[in-house]
Amino acid sequence: MTSGIRDAYIVAARRTPVGKAPRGSFRRERPDDLLASVIRSTLADAPGADPAAIEDVIIGCAMPEGEQGMNVARIALLLSGLPDSVPGVTVNRFCASGLQTVAQAADRVRLGAADLVLAGGTESMSMIPFMGSRPAFNPRVVEADENVAIAYGMGITAEKVAQRWEVSREDQDAFAYESHRRAIAAQDAGHFDAEIAPVEVTERDGDLAAGTVAERRRTVSADDGPRRDTDPQKLGKLRPVFAARGSVTAGNSSQTSDGAAAVLVASEDAVKRYDLQPLARFCGYSVAGVPPEIMGIGPIEAVPRALRQSGVAQQDLDWIELNEAFAAQSLAVMRTLELDPARVNPLGGAIALGHPLGATGAIRTATVVHGLRRTAGRYGMVTMCVGTGMGAAGVFESLA
Repeated sequence: MTSGIRDAYIVAARRTPVGKAPRGSFRRERPDDLLASVIRSTLADAPGADPAAIEDVIIGCAMPEGEQGMNVARIALLLSGLPDSVPGVTVNRFCASGLQTVAQAADRVRLGAADLVLAGGTESMSMIPFMGSRPAFNPRVVEADENVAIAYGMGITAEKVAQRWEVSREDQDAFAYESHRRAIAAQDAGHFDAEIAPVEVTERDGDLAAGTVAERRRTVSADDGPRRDTDPQKLGKLRPVFAARGSVTAGNSSQTSDGAAAVLVASEDAVKRYDLQPLARFCGYSVAGVPPEIMGIGPIEAVPRALRQSGVAQQDLDWIELNEAFAAQSLAVMRTLELDPARVNPLGGAIALGHPLGATGAIRTATVVHGLRRTAGRYGMVTMCVGTGMGAAGVFESLA
């Protein structure tokens, strides 16, 4: 155990492409396999690191059941080829799970309890539906008005945010279109190349009459979500899906998705010992609670806390990854905190790129770390709202 607070460095960060659920590129890929694949790619970016020296693998998952149950962290790390001696734990803070794991890994390093920790997240919304296979709310949730919002669908909370913060349908659709426009521009320019670890998938088609199975392999190297055929007019024709006279539609909400990411966090001692190249320094992380019925405004409370803890001024943030759960809540957060739209999601967000729940925080960490390096920015933030009324935010300093 080392005394005093040490620095924690991100030395590798990779993510899979994000597939659409339930009919996208990874519809038949298990979440533990996706995670195992990206773990291998992440460690390949830190070739000097001794896999046996990894002291823990901390993985986020929002619906840890079925194919992503039974401590998916431990199962995936073994499938990836890491030694039996490496332990693993699965963490659930809903949409902030992937960011939570990065913070926990960094905390262990900062406190001197570990020198090398792998963080990340995985989620298959194709295999495990939103809210899980068998939701079972405590009956007391609906017996008292002060708790009933726990059972609200996320879309209803977005409608309440849109009403209270006066976010118009037109503004939501314009925001959604811009998310797609930026994501497509980023794909065309190759801006995701440094963060994406391509995944080889095997597709099988059976012919019952012939009694044969045709098998083909292909490599998935780009996100499924960005739509080149969308525009504000098409988005404007979509009907509200959560409230009859509402403004939240499938087009201005995040996409259900499949994906995984991994982030290797190291101490200065490990950086020197294994000749690693730090990409960024972890500066701080904070979470905050808000009323469940307006859960989307969680970052309004979490962002100032994370900035104070990190000693970074908001105006010094060069890059902000604000998870676009819904256009309504994203705009409410941006307007309240007075975030510069040019610095928020410069490569598009979850409306275009997808939101594989427990993996998103780690995915967006990879985006901000590599984005800052490419643009020579210094400080970046990852922030999101969280189900049942929370917000989370993490701050990073690029070492490019």
